[in-house]
Amino acid sequence: MNSANGAAVVVGVDGSEPAMRAVRLAAAEAARRHRPLRVVHGFIWPLLRVPVSPLTEGPPGGGLRHQAQELVAAAVAEAEGAAPGLRVSGEIIDGEASAVLLGESPTATMIVLGDRGLGGFAALVVGSVAVQVASYADCPVLVARGEDHAAGPVVVGVDGSALSRAAVEFAVAEAAVRGARLHAVHAYTHPTSSGPGDMQPLVYEENQLRGEEDRVLAESLTGLTERYPEVPVTRAAVHGRPVATLTEATRDAQLLVVGGQGRSELGGLLLGSVSHGVLHHAACPVAVVRSPA
Repeated sequence: MNSANGAAVVVGVDGSEPAMRAVRLAAAEAARRHRPLRVVHGFIWPLLRVPVSPLTEGPPGGGLRHQAQELVAAAVAEAEGAAPGLRVSGEIIDGEASAVLLGESPTATMIVLGDRGLGGFAALVVGSVAVQVASYADCPVLVARGEDHAAGPVVVGVDGSALSRAAVEFAVAEAAVRGARLHAVHAYTHPTSSGPGDMQPLVYEENQLRGEEDRVLAESLTGLTERYPEVPVTRAAVHGRPVATLTEATRDAQLLVVGGQGRSELGGLLLGSVSHGVLHHAACPVAVVRSPA
């Protein structure tokens, strides 16, 4: 996370209802962190050489740029209503939405997005902008989806990797500012044989395996309980697939935090299969952390 003094929470808007949900979520995040909120709209039409000014014979106040100004103003008003007293600014930046938001990420505390936009396809649960920004941003990305169960815990997925540690550090800090419990979840599966014709589990000692997985979970939390003694912490090492296990844990959570890519991911996959999967299935907002919190 960018910790520079005064660094803003940035929210991307496009006039859709998911974007307005993101604005309300971003306003709450900015207020908790005592940071300003910056509302940004990527205005792609000039790049496509589409006229954006009102036609001479058109109505006053017409034109694509005027419409963009109106949607940004509406988002700013929504944020101010959601968090009175919050410093909110808005800007229209020429460019494609993902590129504009990624350009904001080096100096942002966090980027907040809706899970779908006006350009989304019905078959896509999470829009391409959210996936692209979560894959490449230089700051944590918060995607507004599901429900924010205000009394629930902050859930974090743990796998023992360096990015998992960054996610845990972000999650415990988030739990602290929210006054919430932290629930750390580590999902694992049994090793299986890859020998010809042998699909049975390898010989293993169940208690030993569980002990090893509990150790991975405990080591991921080392030092954080001392730094944040006010945060109650529960942990669970669960035999199961990570996406399904974490999705189940979000049913009563106010936030799920995952690393951008875990230890079991393919090296060329910038947004790992677990983070990608929970973005599509989680029942609460999801934060993807690719850089140290």
